Amino acid sequence: MDSTFGTEAGAPPARVDAQRAPADSVGAESLSVADLIARVAGSRGAAGACAELATLELAEVARRSPRDLCVRSGLTPAAAVRLAAAFELGRRVERTGPAARAPMNAPALVHAVAAPLLRGLDREEFHAFLLDTRHRLLRTAHISTGTLSTSLVHPREVYAAALREAAAAIVVVHNHPSGDPEPSAQDLEVTRRLVQVGALVGVPLLDHVVVGADRWVSLRERMPW
Repeated sequence: MDSTFGTEAGAPPARVDAQRAPADSVGAESLSVADLIARVAGSRGAAGACAELATLELAEVARRSPRDLCVRSGLTPAAAVRLAAAFELGRRVERTGPAARAPMNAPALVHAVAAPLLRGLDREEFHAFLLDTRHRLLRTAHISTGTLSTSLVHPREVYAAALREAAAAIVVVHNHPSGDPEPSAQDLEVTRRLVQVGALVGVPLLDHVVVGADRWVSLRERMPW
């Protein structure tokens, strides 16, 4: 046995998978989107489907369920599960970055944590960031999922989550799938009600941030309280 490689002398070298060779030699950051998808999906995941997915809006593809990836994209079930898991892992990496450990005292920090949570969604989602006494993130609570243009939310659901976790303060966020973060009249009204309830229960609302495609609006800056 060769003491370095653990193979018998004269044995042929192990075959290098052709699909792995480019990334091994130049680094994954140098691969195209299609190559990255193919790497995750696997050589049996349907090469044509991987190439087609690479031509679509990546944020939208990243939100597809494994079933959707199979039905709409032609991936095998195993490949679809691997790809969906990779996208979810990427979102979790973003959500656990330095911004998530900093006090949520600026809308830019809130947006940095909210963006990966809301990016690519085709429905409005409303989330509450539950904060400790230093306004650092304890947990993110999904409050509701609405329609293409409306997020249905009641202060009762928001503050039930906050009180259950003994949060000292909260920030709420929701997305506008249209990409335009300009707040609606309903957004303003919901914010006013949350401010009032927060004052009553002693868990203040610090901000309500509306997230668009690549912009955000802080309602604390629009309607100071």
